[in-house]
Amino acid sequence: MAKIIRAIAAKKKPVPKKAARSTAKKPAKAAPKPPAKKPPRPKPPKSSPWTAEEVYEAFSRFRKANPEPKGELEHLNPYTLLVAVVLSAQATDAGVNRATRPLFAIADTPEKMLALGEDTVRDYIKTIGLYRNKAKNVIALSEKLIAEFGGEVPRTRAEIETLPGAGRKTANVVLNMAFGEHTMAVDTHVFRVGNRTGMAPGNNVLEVELGLEKIIPSEFMLHAHHWLILHGRYICLARKPRCDVCVINDLCRWPEKTV
Repeated sequence: MAKIIRAIAAKKKPVPKKAARSTAKKPAKAAPKPPAKKPPRPKPPKSSPWTAEEVYEAFSRFRKANPEPKGELEHLNPYTLLVAVVLSAQATDAGVNRATRPLFAIADTPEKMLALGEDTVRDYIKTIGLYRNKAKNVIALSEKLIAEFGGEVPRTRAEIETLPGAGRKTANVVLNMAFGEHTMAVDTHVFRVGNRTGMAPGNNVLEVELGLEKIIPSEFMLHAHHWLILHGRYICLARKPRCDVCVINDLCRWPEKTV
């Protein structure tokens, strides 16, 4: 009888049992200490407002140093001044002048500017920031001047502010430089000087404008904004003010003066 051979199944190796997980909780890591906070920088004490005598003294010194200050935007008439100021937004006066010299030589009236057309105006001012939108504004404001103001620049702030690209600062510059109005145009330089010196502190340009108009004597108002712009542009610099050559450094309330 055939021998029945039973295959003996190979014994499986016993699988080692997993070590029982320890139920003991691991000690919690100590929470990292928060970085030590720097002590807050002490705020300078609020300075006392300028007195009327101090304001008069400051502008007397500005007048003595520069009796006839001039705006640095080149123009031929109220219209070209208006265009130059509109173009100067977020651009330097020097850069605007380089672009407008050849432009104003052939287009010094709204009618002539319209005859050039937007594309040609754009080519003339393409070295100025935001030149595409500014070219549209120049053409649009020229059209509006012809349609609503007989081709002349209006002489009120409200009317100038209705022109494309023109705001309150533009209106103040035009009214002052073209028509001799006692307006205060506040740009970044005037805003800095008004706040840093403590002469007319404000949270926005309108507050500084109204503050300066309130304290500056009438006899200085025709040139006041030019004196302050030039002072901020060349002396009271944003990063490193030149306090050593500032004509009003003894009156200035800035606590970090270098003299």
